[in-house]
Amino acid sequence: MFVPTRVFFTKGVGRHRESLTSFELALRDAGIEKYNLVQVSSIFPPKAKIIKREEGLKILSPGEVVFVVMSRCSSDEPRRMVASSVGCALPSDKATYGYLSEHHAFGQTEKVAGDYAEDLAAAMLASTLGIDFDEDKSWDEKKEVWKISDKIYKTFNITQSAIVKDEYTTVVACAVLVA
Repeated sequence: MFVPTRVFFTKGVGRHRESLTSFELALRDAGIEKYNLVQVSSIFPPKAKIIKREEGLKILSPGEVVFVVMSRCSSDEPRRMVASSVGCALPSDKATYGYLSEHHAFGQTEKVAGDYAEDLAAAMLASTLGIDFDEDKSWDEKKEVWKISDKIYKTFNITQSAIVKDEYTTVVACAVLVA
């Protein structure tokens, strides 16, 4: 059984005339191009510690199979805005799992995409913790309800956005799960 004990967050952007190469360059920008990435769903492991990207990269070896929660968005349409975001919601009880969410979009700013991904993760966590919330309320109103409940410790996001120029542009945002 593999339960990650550490998580780091990273993001990147790549541009190239070939779509696949732009993705590779986005992974390079994020520092994770030399690993065999396996996308997993959205659970932040219980008791896992958030570490800095640099610390996480030192733990990994080239060619290693690495589990990630990844958001990816790509386009070659000039002047199009692309955004990828991973939201995170952590419970106050560190022995309980949290949530990660992936969101990618066209035309959203980094702030809008990031807030949306963060909201998704917090809503998933709130629903598992039994916190009542109204999905139609504004983000600030929901965040206040979650803070008051004392069951959600922290929410945040990592987001990468870019405007497409005259070649493929790919953006990635990732939570990298390590032992």
